[in-house]
This record gives sequence, structure tokens and C-alpha cells, in this order.
Amino acid sequence: MSDGAIDKAGALSASDLVELMGEFNAVTGRLHESHAALQREVARLHRELDEANERVHRSRRLAALGEMAAGIAHEVRNPLAAIGLNARLIEGGAGVDDEARELARRTGEAVRGLDAIVRDVLSFARDLKPRVDRVDALTLVERVLQVALVGDVAVEVEVDRAGLGAVELWCDEGMLSQALLNIVRNAVEAMGEMDGEDEGRVLRIGGRMLGDDRSEAAQLEISDSGTGIDNATLDRMFNPFFTTRASGTGLGLAIVHRIVDAHEGEIRVRTGAEAALGRGTSFEIRLPLKREEREEGAGGSSGDEPVCHSVTVLKTGLEHAA
Repeated sequence: MSDGAIDKAGALSASDLVELMGEFNAVTGRLHESHAALQREVARLHRELDEANERVHRSRRLAALGEMAAGIAHEVRNPLAAIGLNARLIEGGAGVDDEARELARRTGEAVRGLDAIVRDVLSFARDLKPRVDRVDALTLVERVLQVALVGDVAVEVEVDRAGLGAVELWCDEGMLSQALLNIVRNAVEAMGEMDGEDEGRVLRIGGRMLGDDRSEAAQLEISDSGTGIDNATLDRMFNPFFTTRASGTGLGLAIVHRIVDAHEGEIRVRTGAEAALGRGTSFEIRLPLKREEREEGAGGSSGDEPVCHSVTVLKTGLEHAA
């Protein structure tokens, strides 16, 4: 080979090398991007797995605690009934002086309060087997509001009729009514503890379908404009017998959790600036559709749309019992 041929070949090789290095750098950059994306996806899956495991462990702990609580409640109920009966007999008996009658009346009141606690415990502990059927979401919400909003706290209620009307809801109507009732009562009580005028006390309830094909799950959202929940309470709020109030059993949200879990759904809480109203608290209940409904692809509003895209005021100035 001549010197000219060698020089020519060397020049070509250098050019090829530059081009090859450029392609190598481009491929390396893409590999780094793919690796980073893969790491993010693995981290996300780990978080989801941890959350799923925590839900399973929580459900098992709640079930075990429920069995124990039910045994205690049954043991307490019989003597409690006897005490209440004796108190009523003394209160209504002849020849009983006023002091004894008053003591009997107070005893009767205490017994009724304890019996209410026992009922809550048994409600929490009972074996939940939902009888799932198609339920009209808007009708369900309106019935819950009629029961929940009776008392001395005036609130403005906003209902997303269009969103709820598009929700494909499959559930046990009685159980889900109880869950929504507990959440709404908690929300109204939280707003009742706010200082100042009644203005700004807003309760908003909406709904939408979730999933790319709008048939993965149904979501109901209950939001209030209260003071929100601190992190310490947020971590414990679904624990049975935990409460931040002077009265109550602390079973309301624990019962909500058990009902949602029995439907194979999930409940999420957003508070403060992350809540739907930019303050207060939002509870999101997500319930799966029936298998055949998921396969057919039920209709609904897009998961990217706001929860309340067509809000109307249902009732204003209604009140809630303490």
C-alpha cells in the first residue's frame, strides 16, 4: 500500500472515530436517562408496595382488635342492661325521695351513654360482608346530608351534581351511607370549632370516575374548609379509640376505614393547602367497579377534570347535632 493510501485511510478512520464517539455519547446519554427513569419507576413501585403492605397489616390489626373489642362489649352489655333496668325502676318507683330519684335518673343517663359506646364497638367489630349493588351516588349523598346536617352549626353545602351523576357506584348502600355520614359529621364538627362568623364554613361533596378508560374505579370526595389536620393526628386518625375531642369513642373513622376496606377500596386524606378547597381537609373514597363493568368500560368524567366542575348549592344554613 502506498503512503498516500495510508494517509487517506488514516484520515477516514479519524473521521469515523469522531462520528462514532458522537453516537456513543448520544447512546450513553439516552442510557443514563433510561436508567434514571427506571430508578424513579422502581422507587414508585416500592412506595406503592409499602403502602399496600401497610393497608394489609392495618386491616389485619383492625380485624383482630375488632374481635377482642366485640368480646369485651358483649361481656359489658348484660350487666349494663341490668343497671339500666334497676335505675328505671327506682326512678319510677313509689315512695322514692327526690334525691334518690335524681341519682337514678343520672345513672340511667350514664347507662345510655355507655350503651351507645357499646353499640359503636359492636358496629366496628362486626364482620363486614358488603352486599354490592348499583347505587345512585347523588341520591346517596343527598340522603346522608339530610341526616347529618341537623344541629347548631350552620354550613354552606356544595354538591357536584354533574360529577356525582356520572359516577358508576357499586357498593353496599347501608355501609357506604354510614361511612359518608361519619365523615360528614366529623367535617361539620371540625368547622364548628372554628372561631368567627359562620361565613366560610363550606362542605363540598363531589365525585368522578378514575382511570384512563374511566372504568378503573369511582371516587367520592368530601371536603371541608375547617382548620385541617396536623401530621401527628393524620398518622393516627383511623386508629380505633383515637380521638382529639373530649367526648366520643374514637371509632367513627376506624369504622369508615373498615367499610372501605371491606369494599376492597381505599381512602386517602389531603389536608391544608393540598385539600380541594385549599384549606381544611378532603377525604377521597375510591371504590372499584364490578369486574364486568370494568371490562365493558363504564362512562364518566375524565380523571383529569376537577372534582367540582359544576357546583351548585344544595342547602345553606343547615345545622348539625353536637
